[in-house]
Amino acid sequence: MKPIKRFFDSQKRHFEPEGKWARFHPLFEAFETFFFIPGEAAQNAPLMRDSLDLKRFMSMVIVSLGPALLFGIYNTGLQAEIALGRPISFLPVFLKGATIVLPIIIVSYGVGFFWEVLFATIRKHNISEGFLVTGLLFPLTLPPTIPLWQVAAGISFGVVIGKEIFGGTGRNFLNPALTGRAFLFFAYPASMSGDAVWTVMGKSADGVDAVSAATPLTTAAIPGDPHLVQTTLEQAGYGFSTLFFGTYPGGIGATSVLACLMGAAILILTGVANYRIMAGGVIGVLLASFPGYLLSLFSGGQHIPMLALDPFYHLAMGGFAFGIIFMATDPVSAPGMDQSRWIYGIAIGILTVLIRIFNPAYPEGVMLAILLMNLFAPLLDHMVISARLKKRISNV
Repeated sequence: MKPIKRFFDSQKRHFEPEGKWARFHPLFEAFETFFFIPGEAAQNAPLMRDSLDLKRFMSMVIVSLGPALLFGIYNTGLQAEIALGRPISFLPVFLKGATIVLPIIIVSYGVGFFWEVLFATIRKHNISEGFLVTGLLFPLTLPPTIPLWQVAAGISFGVVIGKEIFGGTGRNFLNPALTGRAFLFFAYPASMSGDAVWTVMGKSADGVDAVSAATPLTTAAIPGDPHLVQTTLEQAGYGFSTLFFGTYPGGIGATSVLACLMGAAILILTGVANYRIMAGGVIGVLLASFPGYLLSLFSGGQHIPMLALDPFYHLAMGGFAFGIIFMATDPVSAPGMDQSRWIYGIAIGILTVLIRIFNPAYPEGVMLAILLMNLFAPLLDHMVISARLKKRISNV
């Protein structure tokens, strides 16, 4: 590392305010701090010391996303090989998934990094490390058949409209990755929804070939006897164990509850994410789904199939685990007060179930639920702080 350190030290003068490449200082600073923790020390009190700066904070989130990413690569290849009727072997399956997933991630990082550098250069501030997470979160929410140009369009919308126009990282009130995904969903619904976007068959001269494969959420929403919804899922190959481990067609990194729980453990143990939002989300899902489930058990009438679904299936299906662990806990767009976090998480869980049950056009509800609650996060903090201030004893 010493030669790299000497190189940065020798070139730093060119990027100082009076240097010939001063306008590119944000780019130089980004690469330097990628290798080394900033060595600046405060000269006057108060003096603070903490090894977990913003870049290391974001790095821990990326580490926590590792299990979901690796499983997502494997599962993408697995579903493709199953659709082609080929024998399943780990290495070929993983390599197949890598050829599908890595180009999506590369485009996300490349295009998003371009916008980060552009805005940092124009505004003359350092490049934000927040994009290290956004650039990986965004592709993990996408279907594997997404065209690469749409990946570029989505990450551009998420970074520019979802973050930079508000001033950059720390000033955005919406999660940038979810903003980009919402844009793609409403702008190009044929590429983001339906049964033909979740499994890649191969590459043709015209682009990506896909096979139609219903997801667990669309299977559970099929009209029929609501008392048989669990049976329908199991007959389609979506038993609870399959949903928990995530070996079914879905978003690249959002299917495996186990992988998400591994990431949650890393985030909670390192103090990067707050457990209250995650726990609140689980409570909200159970609160919203248990009444319909109990009604279906004791009523002989016909109900909406999703209303009769076992509440624990709601926790395991779709991208709920991924959303509540990695998206809802975003420290910028989530509330900062502990009481607010409980309310915020519970509301996300409730909204997720309500959207799944009563909006058949959009069976997955967690992403929209998080974006909606992003809007109310500042209000929740304001209400909690105001309630605390009212309890204070007035000065005499």
